[in-house]
Amino acid sequence: MNVEDDPADGWFPESVAADYDDPRGANAPEVVTPAVDVLEELADGPVLEFAVGTGRIAAPLAARGVPVSGIELSRAMAARIAGKPGGDAVDVVLGDMTTTRVGGRFSLVYLVYNTISNVTTQDGQVDVFRNAAAHLRPGGLFLVEVGLPDLRRLPPGQDTVPFAMEAGAAGGYVGFDQYDVVTQQFTSNHVTVSPDGTGSFRRLPFRYAWPAEMDLMARIAGMRLKHRWADWDRSELTADSTKHVSVWEKTRA
Repeated sequence: MNVEDDPADGWFPESVAADYDDPRGANAPEVVTPAVDVLEELADGPVLEFAVGTGRIAAPLAARGVPVSGIELSRAMAARIAGKPGGDAVDVVLGDMTTTRVGGRFSLVYLVYNTISNVTTQDGQVDVFRNAAAHLRPGGLFLVEVGLPDLRRLPPGQDTVPFAMEAGAAGGYVGFDQYDVVTQQFTSNHVTVSPDGTGSFRRLPFRYAWPAEMDLMARIAGMRLKHRWADWDRSELTADSTKHVSVWEKTRA
């Protein structure tokens, strides 16, 4: 952790937030726009984003005229929202998405880009579903976008799956996930090497949950499955899908 990092910001302090808005990857327009399109269509009134981050999704959604609120644990991440187009309209509350409450009732609560897995216990993930339901009006929707564990690529005796490798004049990068299939815990590991040969290593803890387990979490929270897609294009979920976008509807007051 760097000197300027605040431990209260958890896994996303200033040193991470400073580079989080890199215009490539998850921030590229071809990635952001389809997600915002779906969320805008599902919204029927105010919406709430859990783990709103730097406003990657919330700001462009608010720029379309959708009333957006957000909950974010990291001050370093949240501080960057207002500087984005539409970001000044996003009402952000600092706190933990498992317990923090925002005033009002929402038509849609959403949690994107694998962030449900940042909650590393089953009880904590159930609390996320319960907190989402508590914010929803009757008939409101809870959407989660999350990757599926890549266990099909694990031969017997292996626990690690590489997901990225880059090398060039600007340096190098290797990313790999390490799984514990008994506890459903896994870590995402990131090794970066600069052109001068210096490097850094970042290791993040996660917990994976299968779609069926999340459906049970939703039932506990008084919701039922309404949609499940392989991606924001609403394609069919198959055995070869690498993630799912699932939507549950609140059925209990």
